[in-house]
Order: sequence, then structure tokens, then C-alpha cells
Amino acid sequence: MITATSLELRAGPRLLLAPATFRIAPGDRVGLVGRNGAGKTTLTKVLSGETRAPAGQVTRSGEVGYLPQDPRTGDLDMLAHDRILSARGLDTVLRQMRETEGEMASADPDTHDRAMRRYVRLEERFQAAGGYAAESEAASIASSLGLPDRVLGQPLRTLSGGQRRRVELSRILFSGAESLLLDEPTNHLDADSIVWLRDYLRSYKGGLVVISHDVGLLDNTVNRVFHLDANRAELDIYNLGWKPYLQQRETDERRRKRERANVEKQASVLKAQADRMRYKATKARAAQSMDKRAARLLSGLEEVRRNDKVAKLRFPEPAPCGKTPLTAEGLSKSYGSLEVFTDVDLAIDRGSRVVILGLNGAGKTTLMRLLAGVEEPDTGEVVPGHGLKIGYYAQEHETLDPQRTVLENMRSAAPDLGDAEVRRVLGSFLFSGDDAEKPASVLSGGEKTRLALATLVVSSANVLMLDEPTNNLDPASREEILGALRTYKGAVVLVTHDEGAVDALSPERLILLPDGVEDLWNEDYADLVALA
Repeated sequence: MITATSLELRAGPRLLLAPATFRIAPGDRVGLVGRNGAGKTTLTKVLSGETRAPAGQVTRSGEVGYLPQDPRTGDLDMLAHDRILSARGLDTVLRQMRETEGEMASADPDTHDRAMRRYVRLEERFQAAGGYAAESEAASIASSLGLPDRVLGQPLRTLSGGQRRRVELSRILFSGAESLLLDEPTNHLDADSIVWLRDYLRSYKGGLVVISHDVGLLDNTVNRVFHLDANRAELDIYNLGWKPYLQQRETDERRRKRERANVEKQASVLKAQADRMRYKATKARAAQSMDKRAARLLSGLEEVRRNDKVAKLRFPEPAPCGKTPLTAEGLSKSYGSLEVFTDVDLAIDRGSRVVILGLNGAGKTTLMRLLAGVEEPDTGEVVPGHGLKIGYYAQEHETLDPQRTVLENMRSAAPDLGDAEVRRVLGSFLFSGDDAEKPASVLSGGEKTRLALATLVVSSANVLMLDEPTNNLDPASREEILGALRTYKGAVVLVTHDEGAVDALSPERLILLPDGVEDLWNEDYADLVALA
């Protein structure tokens, strides 16, 4: 159980949440919603204990499992299998058992005997913690989230961003925590894994808070909704499922508007009457009383909901370039003994539209990093054509410097742009005033997405390389990106699980990994997008 008392949230001087009191009990499945930048991620960090609130108190009973948007944590040399098991402390015992197995093979009788006795003790500890049944449970969860045994046997550093996130989600679900806080858990999941996760969360007995832009997940899972209103800095609590919440919220808003109209009408009548009376000496006091009464009526009004602000996005006019600004020949990449792909060729023509498809771990992000010059291929080369100017959007936001502020990141992306123009572009992406001075490290996933896209807008790139650009975005911001994709005149190379993004791109060609097969796009490939 998690209880918050008079909890207040701030981002610097900006109030995100006025003091609020609420409880998340076993069986509560809460959908935490609100526009990007409203403070949803900040609230889950505070509830998990990762950060402290400036005011108020949070108490927790039982273990809390927290999935952040950016789960790049843990020892990168640890096997994925061991990382999942570490949620219950089984990884240490298993590692000691493996080491002891090596000692048991010793030709020295004393070493062999000591190892045998130690192994028996370790196996007893392993079984007491759930043992092989727990290991089987962990493998089952991982498999349901699209992590086969081959991936579980690899070190974390060799995994893609999507695979790393699946490992962390598997670890948290395996932990047996009494409360779960999940920030965008469906990012990087294929369609089958999302269906499995919906069923798992719907039957979860503990307390759950989930942030998600996946309407299907919310509709199938939640029985309460917390709406964090960015305009009012208040938490509206609805003890309803998703669709009843949407209906009730609209009903509440219509009621507020009616009440406001009635009160404003009464206040207007009082003010008009006061204006007629105030110039008569005998009625001046009565006029003053009417003014005060009108002011009291207006001060008691609830705020009418304002439409949430949406980032205004338009990709840049592409800089002039040759007929084929980017070519790659014979690209191969491995991480240790893991071969990601071999002998991939491609050519990106001016204004062409290409989508890269493949299952998680097939090397989509790796290929994008090679093409963008972030990593070097093991074999082959990337050949820039005349006038090439790449704009790279990385799914893990590696193009942003977390130690720099929002403003400094923009200045480094466009050093020739004047300060006023930089601030104007940031303002169109909802970074104004003090928000522009925040370090990138404290931004939510949605805010990082907006900042990374803002750096593309000022880049004059003629080849955009977009790796999961719609992740972490609210529906309105996602539509802005899709609209910008439709009108952009430069070349686009896209990696996405979002079928809507592929529809907006209207690709001409696709690259299918890990084999590197190139083909003309047709609708038969559309079914692969959500599975990729």
C-alpha cells in the first residue's frame, strides 16, 4: 500500500501538483494520465522513493517495484537471466553455484570434497528462495515479453534498448512486489507481449499505478484514474474504469461550464445594479456591498478546463544535396560472440522514405547508429554523399547531453542560430521561461522526446533518421509528429512499432533485418510493424 499525504510537486519554481492526499491499496489499478510535462514521471519517482517531494509525506508498506522510462541500470556485464533473478536475490546464489561446479571438477580430492559440501549448502539456499520453480517462473515471464533463452544468456551490454527494457519489466513483474509503478510499460513491446501484459496486470492483486499512452492497456486494466491537470496543478481522482472516466470527465466539464455561466450571469447583474447605485450618496454603501458579493461569487468558481498545450512541430526545410546523399556497403556488426547482422547494403536517395523492420534484437537501432556515425561498423563502410546532413533521433535520447540545460542542448545543435530564435523554437515545443534552464537529466521521457525533436527542427537535415519517435508522447503530440512526417520533403529512415507512423510516412522501401533484405513496400508488410 502507498499513502500520500499533502504531497506537493515542483519542477524548480513551477508548481506541478498542489498538496494532494490519496492512497493506492491492494487491488487498485490506477491509470495516471495527463499531458507530457504535467509531472506524471515525477510523481511516480516520488511514490517509489527514488526522489523526495518538496512538501508532504509518502508512506509505503511492502516492496515497491518501479519501472522507469529509461531503465539503463545495473551491471552491464551481468547476464540478462541473472538480472531478472536478482529481483529475489537468486542471482548471487546461482553465480556461487556455477563457481562451485567448477571447483567440483578439480582433481584435488580436498578441493573436490569442500566444493561438494559447499554446493549442497548453496542448493539448499537456492531452493529455500524458490529454486528451480522460481527460475522457471522468471523464464516464463521473460518469454511472454518476447525474450527467448538465447537473449537471456547474453550480457546486458549486448542487448538493444528494447531488449533491456523488457529485461527490466520482467525483473519487476518477477519480483513479487506488493505495489507496481510502471512508466510506459508497453514501449518496445510487440503486439503479443502487450496482450499478455494486459492480462497479467488485470489479474494483479497488489496496488498498481501505470502511465501509458496505450489506450487499449488502460481500457483493459485500470479501475481508477488519476488525472494530473497541468493547467490547474491538481490531481483529479476518479474511482472508475477508463471509458466511464472519459464520460464522467466530460460530464464534469459541462457541469462546470453551466455553473460558471450561471454565476457569471448573477455577478454581472449585481455589478450592473451596483454601477447604477454607486453615484447616489444614499446608496453608495449598498453598491459597495453588491460589488463585494459579486467578487465572492466569482472567487468561488471552479476553473474551466483549458485545452492542454501541444508542441507545434514542423520538420526543417532540407538543405540541398546530391541524388543519393547516403550509401552503406557491406555493413556488419557483432558484440563479442553475438553477431547482430552481416553484409547489409543500402542507398538512401534524396527525398526517399524507408522503414527498417525486424524483431527486437535484430539490429534496427544498431543499424541506425552506424548510419548516423554514432558507432563504427566491424566491416563495410557508410559513404556520405554530396551535401549530406543527418538529423538523428535516438530512441534512448543519447543525442542529448544530460548535464546540459534544455537551452544549452539547443544551442549546441544550432550554434549559428540567434538566442531569440532558439527560445522561440523551444517555446513552440513548450519549453518556456524556467523550463528552458532545466538540465536534460531531470526531464521526463516525453519532455526528452520533445527536446530531441526540437534539435531536429533547427538542423536543416536532408536525411532524418528516426528511431521510435512516437514513444512517450501523448496522443496530441503524436499527431503533430505524424503530420510533420507527412509534409517533410527530405529523406526519412524510420524504425517504429507504431503502425500510424508508418502510415504517415507512406514508405517506398523497407529493409528487413537481420538479413538486410531490401524490398519495395506493400501492405503485406504492414502486419510486421506491430510485431517488430
